[in-house]
Amino acid sequence: MVRNKSLILVVDDNQQNIQVLGAVLEQGGYDIAVAVNGRQALDYLDEEKPDIVLLDVMMPDLDGYEVCRLMKNDRDLKNIPVIFLTARGETGDLVRGFEAGGVDYITKPFHPEELLARVKTHIELKKAREEIRTLRGIIPICASCKKIRTDSGYWEQVDTYIENHSEAEFTHGVCPVCAERLYGIKFKEKIRDKTGSS
Repeated sequence: MVRNKSLILVVDDNQQNIQVLGAVLEQGGYDIAVAVNGRQALDYLDEEKPDIVLLDVMMPDLDGYEVCRLMKNDRDLKNIPVIFLTARGETGDLVRGFEAGGVDYITKPFHPEELLARVKTHIELKKAREEIRTLRGIIPICASCKKIRTDSGYWEQVDTYIENHSEAEFTHGVCPVCAERLYGIKFKEKIRDKTGSS
């Protein structure tokens, strides 16, 4: 499913925090989902994959650190950025959060502008990492027509796919082999065959 807005999962056991965070994030143009404890968050994450998780540290049952550790050990959840929310800003708490797999910390009470700036930055970083993984990973390509299947199941021309998944620009030309085949023109450029010899 393609979303128009980024989805943020807010995990906090304090209803007032949820209301304030929800209002700020919705004004910032984000869709919001809410969980009031760690177990509820993990159940939600089984069904839906948000773009980012804002996770309270101090919660009953499973604390935020444990929820984050469980996410980072799950193949389907490990790439979702976690920003911890806490009233405790001591160095030991920060280190513990980063060791659990969090990408950032926001201390309560927070400034709305700072929250939105951090969320935006981490969503952009997540998208950049996804693009790198896509371009670095296996790309499903038709052996006959050379079209590439997108994540949403559509088939695109190679140049369209690259244009949509990178910032590369194209210059179109004809390689020496094709020029000779199409036009009978021989180029003086050396052409390497598949074995690397010229």
